[in-house]
Amino acid sequence: MKKGKVSNDNEPPTYQEATAGYGEMEAQFAWDDKNIRRTFIRKVYAILMLQLSVTVGIVALFTFCAPVRFYIQTHPSLYMASYIMFFATYIALSCCGELRRQFPWNVMLLVCFTLSMAFMMGFVSSFYNTKSVMLCLGITALVCLSVSVFSFQSRIDVTSCQGVLFSLTMTLFLCAITISIVVPFGYVPWLHATYAVIGAILFTLFLAFDTQMLLGNKRYAISPEEYIFATLSLYLDIIYLFSFLLQILGGGRE
Repeated sequence: MKKGKVSNDNEPPTYQEATAGYGEMEAQFAWDDKNIRRTFIRKVYAILMLQLSVTVGIVALFTFCAPVRFYIQTHPSLYMASYIMFFATYIALSCCGELRRQFPWNVMLLVCFTLSMAFMMGFVSSFYNTKSVMLCLGITALVCLSVSVFSFQSRIDVTSCQGVLFSLTMTLFLCAITISIVVPFGYVPWLHATYAVIGAILFTLFLAFDTQMLLGNKRYAISPEEYIFATLSLYLDIIYLFSFLLQILGGGRE
């Protein structure tokens, strides 16, 4: 019997044939991820700019307008009310993941959080002279710009330095406890200056950490769904940096 040619129709595809379209799919997914990350970054920075604009406006109002400054300084209960609102909204946004991802409640909470923090910063700034406040605002803006450029360009992965951040945080915490114990017996300028310097360094590093988490180009990254939490983190880093610079460089009003 003459043997016919065996058909290859039922043979499984080769590895090259099976994976022919994977490269294009991976490239498309990578491009989509980059677009999502870019949109996420733009959204975070847009919200952050609005927050900072409101904060600077309130700080300027409380610093330059004498009647407003006198009123808030003679009504400290307003500061306590704003602190309670700040604490409540901060806990809600930090601990309730579903709530901070649910529109419009997340935006409403962020607005209340920003207004309360801006009021507290304005209240604190009202006790410093105008030149000191403006100097600290300028230095804060310069540090933020420098940290942003560093985070975009540097190959140093700050997100992997969590041990350093934890050590500095504990050092700052111990300094705060020491100051609270020593203050009733007398003010120690060098101890308070040390506390403020450590705080300024710590929150500069936190700003770099959170910026690189936002960019997503290092070991750790934040999810694009968490734009409210990312904005909250960057805003707090900048506000605390400004407050510690005020403690270092600020001069009281006469």
